[in-house]
Amino acid sequence: MSFSRRNFLIATGVAAASTTVLSACSSGSDSKSSSKVPSVTGAKTMSIPVGTKADSTGPAAEVAGAVKGGTIYGLDQFDMDHLDPAQIYVATEGAITRPIMRGLTGYKVDDKGGATLVGDVATDAGTMKNGGKTWSFTIKDGIKWEDGSDLSMDDVRHTFERLFASFVTEGPRYVQQWLVGGDKYKGPYDGKSLASIEVSGKTITFNLTEARGDFNFTLAMPGYSLVNKKNDTKEKYDKRPYSLGPYKIGDRQIGKSLTYVRNTHWDAATDSIRNAYPDQYVFQFGFELVASTDRYIADKGNDQFAMSIFNEVAPERMQQVLTNATLKKRVLTQVDTVTYYWPINMTRVKDLKVRQAINYAWPHQQLQTIAGGRASTEIATTILSPVTPGYTKFDLYGTDKTPGGNPTKAKALLKEAGQEGYKLVIAYQQSDTAVKSAVAIKNALEAAGFQVVNKQVDKSTFYTQIGKLDNGFDLMAAGWSPDWPNGYSVFYPCWSGKNIGEGRSNYAQLNDPSVNKAIDAAAVITDTAAANKAWGAIDKQIMELAAVVPDYHKIRNWMYGSKVGNVVYDAGNTCVALTKLYVKK
Repeated sequence: MSFSRRNFLIATGVAAASTTVLSACSSGSDSKSSSKVPSVTGAKTMSIPVGTKADSTGPAAEVAGAVKGGTIYGLDQFDMDHLDPAQIYVATEGAITRPIMRGLTGYKVDDKGGATLVGDVATDAGTMKNGGKTWSFTIKDGIKWEDGSDLSMDDVRHTFERLFASFVTEGPRYVQQWLVGGDKYKGPYDGKSLASIEVSGKTITFNLTEARGDFNFTLAMPGYSLVNKKNDTKEKYDKRPYSLGPYKIGDRQIGKSLTYVRNTHWDAATDSIRNAYPDQYVFQFGFELVASTDRYIADKGNDQFAMSIFNEVAPERMQQVLTNATLKKRVLTQVDTVTYYWPINMTRVKDLKVRQAINYAWPHQQLQTIAGGRASTEIATTILSPVTPGYTKFDLYGTDKTPGGNPTKAKALLKEAGQEGYKLVIAYQQSDTAVKSAVAIKNALEAAGFQVVNKQVDKSTFYTQIGKLDNGFDLMAAGWSPDWPNGYSVFYPCWSGKNIGEGRSNYAQLNDPSVNKAIDAAAVITDTAAANKAWGAIDKQIMELAAVVPDYHKIRNWMYGSKVGNVVYDAGNTCVALTKLYVKK
């Protein structure tokens, strides 16, 4: 997801009980000394284990020095396109809903940002039977919705059955794909239930078409957060979801602000994941990176209590902030699992040589500079990030040797293809940095013999627009991190022909039989080393088709106000851990 559509980390084979995520890195400036700059390639990994029943039992551990009260403010560029969990497949949407939404499983964050998979509303992280084809979860007592009503098993069943409704087009499709009978089920609104979801007492059981040793990780995605059946307003639920968490929506002004206030019916004893220190959160939208960074630097008034979910240190302010010891103390720097890239629409750009020419012409170095330099990004030549198990280093288009692009090679390929002057329509988001990047891309591609038309797309609805089958774009700004700890969650959603459809994340609409076959084969490999090797090979296979231009791997630099306490990384959801923050007195 973006950030990317999702920010998580690939792991190992489907039978793995734990996975790896990168550890936090120190911040650094884009100076001549590479030791001061975080390295994606050199980032260490650490284990995310599956926790025990005790790990899943609330309350969450107290944050040292934290106090209750006050308001945490947010400064970000754009509002959320979706808040209905079934529609959430963008990382910012997932991040902002952690204080109000709960799932069967989730990620417990320690004081260093490390994560453990635990039961959230479930008593533990689930019981696997039948070789991974059957999973059961028992619901905790005492969990209530924001109106004081109990979380019912009807709510839990309804949450997963409504995933099949026709209006659900944007969210993840794994559960729908794996549940027995899901290929024919149309949702619960005509009164029919899905037989492969069984409820007995307070236990829900899922019967799957294939063995999924990672199903409990899948259910930790924000897209599988629970929905209140009585208050399910279908399409309208997207604007006002119901809360099970420590906060609920108090006010929302679309495009301007979103306010969370306390949910008095939340019981901390049922929740091992979330703390609830601030009285409220006020997220404000419409701030470009320079504007938010300048406010953080000034650190005045309510901005002392502010943080950002999406906005990072502006590229124009990177050196000022990261070389100033005082300012740098208020920056959370984290190597991320995401790779940002530009999918090439395979239904429109059908000539391999044209797609190869795009890759050769790409101005990686210029784009890195625009993004803030090596302190912010690492140039990519692969789909998988170097911190991802399965990553294999290769460089098919000479990026390492010519990071500024190779227009001569690109021109030669266009000439060979008889496609000189080939027209490309490129979609990018409306932001200051994106506009600068789009100009650099246009200049580089036109220098290589292309004709380029740049199209700005609204930030809030960007992924909805590029997810349309007939979107009219040849290249699109996008990116991806694994949805949960398995390589399948990168290559199936983004590169399998089986996941082409309205609202899906195969933006390139790649439908190559050999790639499809390789993804399906790799998905059932249980040996860790063999699975990792297979995912790396699939990466190279897709790059040989030139279905995408890898752009960069991301190093995040989130700045915040001086009175925001305990700003830590949530490795499970790859974001700032909102429910671990407090207001300093």
